[in-house]
Formats: sequence, structure tokens, C-alpha cells
Amino acid sequence: MYDKENIPSPGTSAATSGTPVAFLSTSFTNAINTTNNTNKNFLSKCCRCLTLDDRTIENGVLPFVSCSFSLSPLVPLVKKVGAEFIGTFVLMFAATAAAIVNEKTNGSETIIGCAATTGLVVMVVIFATGHISGAHFNPAVTLSFAALKHFPWKHVPIYIGAQVLASICAAFALKWVYHPFMIGGVTVPSGGYGQSFVLEFVIAFNLMFVVTAVTTDTRAVGELAGIAVGATVMFNIMIAGPISGASMNPVRTLGPAIATKNYKAIWVYLIAPIFGALAGAGTYSAVKLPKEDDAKEKTSISFRK
Repeated sequence: MYDKENIPSPGTSAATSGTPVAFLSTSFTNAINTTNNTNKNFLSKCCRCLTLDDRTIENGVLPFVSCSFSLSPLVPLVKKVGAEFIGTFVLMFAATAAAIVNEKTNGSETIIGCAATTGLVVMVVIFATGHISGAHFNPAVTLSFAALKHFPWKHVPIYIGAQVLASICAAFALKWVYHPFMIGGVTVPSGGYGQSFVLEFVIAFNLMFVVTAVTTDTRAVGELAGIAVGATVMFNIMIAGPISGASMNPVRTLGPAIATKNYKAIWVYLIAPIFGALAGAGTYSAVKLPKEDDAKEKTSISFRK
């Protein structure tokens, strides 16, 4: 077993993905000064994003890189898929229920209430499952991450399958609970199809631009990803909800459509969010600062300090 006195407790520095290693270097210093060969191997295994050689460990100098300090092994795929299913189910159930309740109570919840409910549940499930599955909950997000090589293509069918199944399960659960008001949870255009297509494209672009920023760029405030994405969902619903229903997510539309057998303009919600998300992810990747500018940007304001 490893000498516990020489190894810092993970609770002493709440490091998450995107945390500068400079923040962790103080916690490592004492352990580094007294480490032996066993502890070197331990640190090398724990800090998966670091390349620790003997000289680095002995001098106590750690480079400024993004690091995730974890004492647990990589999450098995079955747990990732399970977390993705649960997170998608919770999101679909809450977001669709808000629209159903709004219709059932003759609009008392209003568009602001529906937006707030959906934004809050997005924030909650990201914080709850993001460290396990990555918190996609959306085939458009999964496909965009895969297209940018941030997610393996071999896992895409499994993730999308879990998302679709969770959406269908949530929709039928809502149909049983809220019958006969389930129709209020179906996203259908209230304006023209072209208008709804453009709106769905734009709001999916907004969503994926923010998601890509907070999850793939170490200079963004990754610790606040749930808040940033939840707020984006809220304002997207407020600007597009009255016209297109603000789906942003193919499975948000697919599950309720299957449960109610209402497939009106479903192609809009299956195609526009995917193209919008791909465009949003690609745009952020194009404007993202190159890695060589990292040193110049260290002095910029960040909530991680």
C-alpha cells in the first residue's frame, strides 16, 4: 500500500478538468520532496493528463496544463451509458412536463416558467452526471463532439440509442401521468416550417457554441459549465419557444411524437438541430485561441483563481 502521509488527499485540492496545475503544485510539493519510486508511479497513474518524469518530480515543478486529478480508474462504458440514459430521462421528463402543465393550467406557467424549468434541470443533470458520461443528452451534441474528435465514433450509436430510449420512456411515463394533456408536450411549429427550421438551427448553434467552449477549451471556466449551458437553454426557449417549441434536441421531439403519434414537421426537429450543433461546434473551434497563445492569456480574468 502507498504511504498515506506522503500522498496528498484528493479532498485537499478540489481539482477538476480545466484546473491549472499551478493550483495543485502546492499540494504536491511536500509529497514530491519525500517521494520514493512507488509514489512516483502512483502520481503518474493518478495524473492521467501529465507526463511526469523523474526530474520533474524531484524538482517539484509541474507544467501549466489542464489536469484532472482522480484516484479512480476510467469509468466503464456501461456506467457512462447508464448515466446518459438517466440524465436524458430526467431532462426529457421535466422539460416536457413543464410544457404539459402550462397547457393544463391554461398558460399559468408562461414561457418564462417553461424556460426556467428546462434550464434548471439541464444545469442539475450536468452537475449530477457530467463527470460520468459527459452529459450529452442530445444526439446533436454527441455527433458534434464526434465530428470534432472529442468523442469516439464507436460509442456514438450506443449513446444515441440510450438517449432515444430514455426519451421514449419519459414520453410514455408522461402520457400515463398527464393524460389527456400529453399533446402539450409535443414540439410542432406554430409558424411556417421554414421559420421553425431557421430558429431550430440558430438555437442549436447557440447551444453547441457554448457547450464546445466550456467543455473543450481549458481557458474557459469549465467548472461553471452547467450554469452556462442551462442559461443558454433558457434564453433559447424564450426566443424560439412560441414559434418552434425550442426543441434544440431531436429526442426532445421524437419521444413525445411517438407517444402521441403526432409526427407533424418532425423532419424540422430531426435535421435542423444537428446541422445547427455541427455549425456551432465548428465555429467555436475556428475562433478558439491557439495553444501557443496560452502563456499570453494566463493573466486574463478567470473564476478559477
